[in-house]
Amino acid sequence: MARIHPLPAELVNQIAAGEVIERPASVVKELVENSLDAGARRIEIDIEDGGARLIRVRDDGAGIDADDLALAISAHATSKIASFEDLERVGTLGFRGEALPSIASVSRFALTSRTAAAGSATRIEVDGGKPHSQRPAQHAPGTSVEIRDLFYNLPARRKFLRAERTEFNHIDDLVRSIALAREAVEIRLSNNGKVVRLYKPVREDGEADRRLADVLGDGFVGNSLRIDHAGAGMRLSGWVGLPTASRSQADQQYFHVNGRLVRDRVVAHAVRQAYADVLFHGRHPAFVLFLELDPQGVDVNVHPAKSEVRFRDSRLVHDFLYRSLHEALSATRAGMQPGHESSTEPAANDLRPVLRNQSGFRLGVGEPLADYAALLGTPSASARDFPRLAGRSDGSTEAAAADIPPLGFAIAQLHGIFVLAQNAQGLVLVDMHAAHERITYERLKLAREGEGIRSQMLLVPLLIAVSEREAGIVEEHAERFAGLGFDVVRSGMQGITVRRVPTLLAGGDVSQLVRDVIADLAAHGSSRRIEEVGNELLSTMACHGSVRANRRLSLPEMDALLRDMEATERSAQCNHGRPTWVQLSLQELDRLFLRGR
Repeated sequence: MARIHPLPAELVNQIAAGEVIERPASVVKELVENSLDAGARRIEIDIEDGGARLIRVRDDGAGIDADDLALAISAHATSKIASFEDLERVGTLGFRGEALPSIASVSRFALTSRTAAAGSATRIEVDGGKPHSQRPAQHAPGTSVEIRDLFYNLPARRKFLRAERTEFNHIDDLVRSIALAREAVEIRLSNNGKVVRLYKPVREDGEADRRLADVLGDGFVGNSLRIDHAGAGMRLSGWVGLPTASRSQADQQYFHVNGRLVRDRVVAHAVRQAYADVLFHGRHPAFVLFLELDPQGVDVNVHPAKSEVRFRDSRLVHDFLYRSLHEALSATRAGMQPGHESSTEPAANDLRPVLRNQSGFRLGVGEPLADYAALLGTPSASARDFPRLAGRSDGSTEAAAADIPPLGFAIAQLHGIFVLAQNAQGLVLVDMHAAHERITYERLKLAREGEGIRSQMLLVPLLIAVSEREAGIVEEHAERFAGLGFDVVRSGMQGITVRRVPTLLAGGDVSQLVRDVIADLAAHGSSRRIEEVGNELLSTMACHGSVRANRRLSLPEMDALLRDMEATERSAQCNHGRPTWVQLSLQELDRLFLRGR
């Protein structure tokens, strides 16, 4: 073995670069975060060859004093923290002072900056970690950082870069997340000299949906719920996608903690549990969420790229996230419009009265009623013959529309499977089995909650061999097991005994269920395993107890089903996550028949 010796500064920075800089998108992240910390209101990002040839980030922030420019590219030099107390309450995106020297050590680097008080800008260049002398330059107040030939002096790292399109897509995704978190900042992204993204700043709260639509599209805005919950010293705000707008991949999931985009298993588990009852198997929810809490409650210094955090009280955070999201999703009802200003109600004059023909099927027709009645060969009808959807005697269709329930009123049954209804927006189609399945399921859950978790004694106590650590968890959480309907005690160093189990689960694999609960308690400090397994059984019961296909329903029965859907939590999806209803607006129907062209 060689003698211990200090590493050269250039090698130290290159090692740090290996931790901080995974790909060009990592460089963009560090530079843009510095711009945001400097108070920038406008950020321009120029990319060439996926970032391998050029990355340039220019901002209008506070700038760097000329005397501090050399320090900016020195390891562990920063203006953002000065003491251990500052490190415990990090309020900026950057704080280590590693990014610039690490980037400069593996590229041809140039930094140009000017403060508002300075008469001119100053520029410093670094080539592979070796700085050149400073010189005056032309630059508006703010900072520009240029990175050329990334990893030119580390050929092995450069070979790991993917295709240009792949690297740029990673940069694009990063810029999307930043645009969502900092809606007051204008961001421009150019690729090979062409502007591909221009996110205009949001000046008022009412414009937040515009930024959201610019980043994720109108489809996300029209199929998401806006939430804003506060409690336990935390606040959760943002948008959660409706379960029926789930995606095949987890590509639209943005979670920010105090403005920092992070990936966290506690968050992922809470979101997955909140959607467990409404999401189709194999699908992923879409969301843009912002969690705000005391900086002392979260440690941001646990990952070199700062993409992960550690919560001081992870169980409290988990429960708050789960309950906030669960409550928001529970409040959804069939017929509810997404809570966004961009989702507007159709004009009142789109409401059309209904006429019944000789077959008993009601047809939407326009005025005058007498002419259409004659055309169809039916007796003349007046508005009071079908008061449910017709206008008032004073001609006020607005008042009539206000009286129409969200899902409207049934007009027919199709192939014994679907209910057709007319509401103020147009035509509603309902899968009657899926809808009744959700209604039955929710009622079973309410009945169970009213009775509490019943349990029964086992004729022969069940002895389960576990690790010493798992046995300790059972001993520590004995009361929690009792609240779940179990009587579990520790028996020896590596064993537990189950004497009582929930009645609903008595026929299941008790041993595996107890092990799963222990694993949940070890990872998250809580478990919904019993409730989830119980819900699966109730879901099966609801499926078998719901109306089946080809069962003929009368109009009053169909209307009763619609009213129950409007009053039942999560009724927009069945127990398996499939949609229970579909709305076709009059505009969509017009397009189907090329009306107005």
